[in-house]
Amino acid sequence: PSAISHTISSMEKELGFPLFVRSKQGVQLTGYGESLRPYIYNVLQSEDSLQEAIAQMNGLEKGTVKIGAFNSICTTLLPQLIKSFRKLHPAIVIEVYQGTYDDVRRWIKNGTVDMGFLSISSSRGLPIIPLFKDRLVSVMPKGTDIGDKDYVRVEELRGMGFVSQRESTDDDIQNLLKKYDVEVQSNCHVVDDQSTIAMVESGLGICIMPSLLMESMRSDVDVYPIEPPEYRVIGICTKKELIISPAVNSMREHILETMKDL
Repeated sequence: PSAISHTISSMEKELGFPLFVRSKQGVQLTGYGESLRPYIYNVLQSEDSLQEAIAQMNGLEKGTVKIGAFNSICTTLLPQLIKSFRKLHPAIVIEVYQGTYDDVRRWIKNGTVDMGFLSISSSRGLPIIPLFKDRLVSVMPKGTDIGDKDYVRVEELRGMGFVSQRESTDDDIQNLLKKYDVEVQSNCHVVDDQSTIAMVESGLGICIMPSLLMESMRSDVDVYPIEPPEYRVIGICTKKELIISPAVNSMREHILETMKDL
């Protein structure tokens, strides 16, 4: 501990400002430290990229790929993508970080992950490669009367009670509601998809969900496509100034090729 404390003090003296706040509760970064963290991550990632490149030149293939993903990707596509990638590159380690759109976007920006899945509308300026379109559907309690048809028009959603998620978890649904000027009346404000569907299943309201998510859900609800059709576009995202390591590039290319086949 004393050696580490001395090293930190020397670093802070060289920089001209404190990096850490020390208290009885522990140690945390100062505002200066938080500002420097993305740059430190980039330095570490550059070092990793260098070591991976050297390993490749020596006929070895290794490295670590950190992927950020939201719930429906984690429960559907990502497990198979990782499984098929490991068969091709068994020495490359894959780490998965699950969170909301906001979480994934923040992790990409601060270097916590090398790449992440986002919808185009939630990427907020980060470079993103589109992979596929995911249609939005209406999810209703079992037996909800929508008349003699197998779809729901957007205007029919007006006035219905909704089970809503935080904006950070459903940018695409929020955009749809704003586009058609649908005001949401909701007494349930939840965070995760499973809770949302459970609330709908109990008759507490309806919700709008991506088709991809509903494919993996086992629940007693009615699911109807929305007319006119609305979609979210899912893509793979990396940070602008990130130096992509050989391992990360291999994973990205594998995702692109696999999704092209699908």
